[in-house]
Amino acid sequence: AGQLSLFFDHAREDAADVNPAQVAKSLAEVRADVAAGRVGGLFNGIGVASGRALQRVAVEQSRLKIPLVFAADVIHGLRTVFPVPLGEAAAFDPDLAERTARAAAIEATAVGVQWTFAPMVDLARDQRWGRVVEGAGEDPYLGRLLAAARVRGFQGRDLRDPDTMLATVKHFAAYGAVTGGMDYNSVDLSEAALHDLHLPPFKAGIDAGALALMTAYNDVNGIPATAHHGLLTGVLRRQWGFRGLVVSDFASDAELVTHGHAVDEKDAARKALLAGCDVSMASGLYNRYLPGLVREGAVPLAVLDESVRRVLRVKRALGLFEDPYRSLDPEKERTRIRLPAAVALAREAARRSVVLLRNDGGLLPLPKAGRRIALIGPFASDRVHLMGPWALWNDPKTSVSLEQGLRAALADPGALEVVAGCGIETPMPGGVAAAVA
Repeated sequence: AGQLSLFFDHAREDAADVNPAQVAKSLAEVRADVAAGRVGGLFNGIGVASGRALQRVAVEQSRLKIPLVFAADVIHGLRTVFPVPLGEAAAFDPDLAERTARAAAIEATAVGVQWTFAPMVDLARDQRWGRVVEGAGEDPYLGRLLAAARVRGFQGRDLRDPDTMLATVKHFAAYGAVTGGMDYNSVDLSEAALHDLHLPPFKAGIDAGALALMTAYNDVNGIPATAHHGLLTGVLRRQWGFRGLVVSDFASDAELVTHGHAVDEKDAARKALLAGCDVSMASGLYNRYLPGLVREGAVPLAVLDESVRRVLRVKRALGLFEDPYRSLDPEKERTRIRLPAAVALAREAARRSVVLLRNDGGLLPLPKAGRRIALIGPFASDRVHLMGPWALWNDPKTSVSLEQGLRAALADPGALEVVAGCGIETPMPGGVAAAVA
């Protein structure tokens, strides 16, 4: 059960606090859990020193000496931030997507990450859905191309290489079709739409070599995706022959109770594992309930064994049994962050991702001199939000605001006037009038 349990890595030097449901544990508590064999992997903490210390506990103090796997949400870069996936998709260039994923993997593995929860390949046709930004948009063909490209970039030519990381195609399946664009909601979808539109990008990512897949929070025609035997076992394993592991989204196994599909958490653990969800993320349900469920005969031991084999198979593919300390190199942590080539690639990707819909009256390009320019809006001088919503370890000091960039490009920086006009979520007294003026 421990090998099937993935927990938030709050004890590391640099942990990303991204979910209000995260439970903070001290380094001593995490070490005790690892030594007791209750942890198969940790996610969303980075740092080589603490990573090596925790791995040492796993391979020297735990009963079975099975290495941990360290995962993280490296969605569009780590320290060097690339365009958000939807922005990058606007370049219509799989080669570019593969190169940015490769650069992200080189940087992430330098700080102790061996597994990323990307790429998101959900098809999105309702702009009300809050996660549209993470994918490739509305087209299944482009989605297929970019899914495969990003998997190749993250995983490289050989997953055992220390600068490669396991890719995860997510969220299986049809998450982008939630009713009303409401996250975690229900999906009412025909079999034709499911197979013609929403599943092909997942198949492309798996065909490109992805060995991990994450379930979705939604239900699909009444059955929550994390307990959907028809999808996780019928389509994924029997039809497609997938041999990697399936991981829940953050506590999506516990969400089976919220969906009304499970009567309680114990029932949720049983239904998720029997459906084909190998790894429980964050909820702890598998540790709490699987041993008892096996003893009672409610979960066949053979089913649990097969899920453990999938986890061990992936750890073997990553080379962790030969080198438990792969991607935990202090020298690389010092020397492979924000490499000049990666920063140049980020600039190239941003430039290639810009789309000009029309150029009324030949307004662009703006002249370097001879015109006054008004830059209006609450983000004009902002550097934090330039990084996008899924860059967890960025440093805003490394970014250049729109105001800074424009002033640097103008012959007379004073020709630029910046007016906020309003706050991000609130009006500003006199703001609109000042912007109009």
